[in-house]
Amino acid sequence: MSPRTAARAALLSLGATVVGVLTFAGPASAHVTVNPREATQGGYAKVDFRVPNESDTASTTKLEVFLPENAPIASVSTQPVPGWTVALEKGAPATPVTAHGAEITEVVKKITWTAAKGSEITPGTFQEFGVSLGPLPEADQLVFKALQTYSDGEVVRWIDEPVAGGEEPESPAPVLTLTAAAAEEAPSAAPVAATESTGSSSGPALGIAIAALVAGLIGLVLGGLAFTRTGARPAPAAAAPSADA
Repeated sequence: MSPRTAARAALLSLGATVVGVLTFAGPASAHVTVNPREATQGGYAKVDFRVPNESDTASTTKLEVFLPENAPIASVSTQPVPGWTVALEKGAPATPVTAHGAEITEVVKKITWTAAKGSEITPGTFQEFGVSLGPLPEADQLVFKALQTYSDGEVVRWIDEPVAGGEEPESPAPVLTLTAAAAEEAPSAAPVAATESTGSSSGPALGIAIAALVAGLIGLVLGGLAFTRTGARPAPAAAAPSADA
């Protein structure tokens, strides 16, 4: 084999490898996610479960989302999605949970969205399912395991939990990261913003007032000089007749 032929074969092999890697990596990144990815502990959040359709021949007909048992959420409500029905499965929380000083005896454990005929998530498209959650528990993260059902009967299980410091699992579950609330910083931030806003709005007005004052003073000075000159000129005119006389 000549050097040129060997080089061409090596390039073709490399190109095939790159294409294969990209083809394999593409679908792996298109999984069910929760957006935004971050919320605040103790507060309420509106999140969307984003569901892409990975199949080239089948449509997504159902989505099941399991709420974390170890971190129950007192209030859960869903946003209507045209062409989809929603069902909430409730039960007693695995651990005690309170909201606004009252103990909650029943929480949502599972949410199921089912598509009506003609409303499925077709190949090459995605759908978002909105949910309001709160108060969010004092935890580092919430893991929402999900099942995605296709029209051909395939069920994709997005249930792999993240591993700290590890690579993303093959079928990762949607994860909502929770951060501590900055309760002490919130009150101090408002006065600062108000002060900056007041300063920025009064600056032009103050400048105009100063300019007007300066202009007024200049006018008074010029007026005084003019009056002085005008008052000084009649004196010689009055003296002239007495000299002629």
